Amino acid sequence: MSQVTIYHNSRCSKSRQTLQLLRERGIEPVVIEYLKTPPTPEQLSEILRLLGKNPRDLMRQKEPEYQDNGLDAPNLSQEQLIAAMCAHPILIERPIVLAHGKAAIGRPPEKVLEIL
Repeated sequence: MSQVTIYHNSRCSKSRQTLQLLRERGIEPVVIEYLKTPPTPEQLSEILRLLGKNPRDLMRQKEPEYQDNGLDAPNLSQEQLIAAMCAHPILIERPIVLAHGKAAIGRPPEKVLEIL
């Protein structure tokens, strides 16, 4: 099996459940604690491409950083939104699992099984 990577936040129950689900299936993923090691703009752009989503689709819009940084402004470019997500990784929806050249968000955790 090819490498499986999870962008993980250990304080998030869905992220913990997704990691557990992978391990229960004998998969030991590369775990990236994305709050400590945020993705680069290039990595996040590739994740968005794999997910088939635009930046706002992957943003946690209820986080204070969203409003505090004026990220609700409709004139912001995709590049500006991606830069904001990299600067404030708490804004990135979690968990994200990458496998076999595909990506899935673990909400619900079982959703990641579609790409394994």
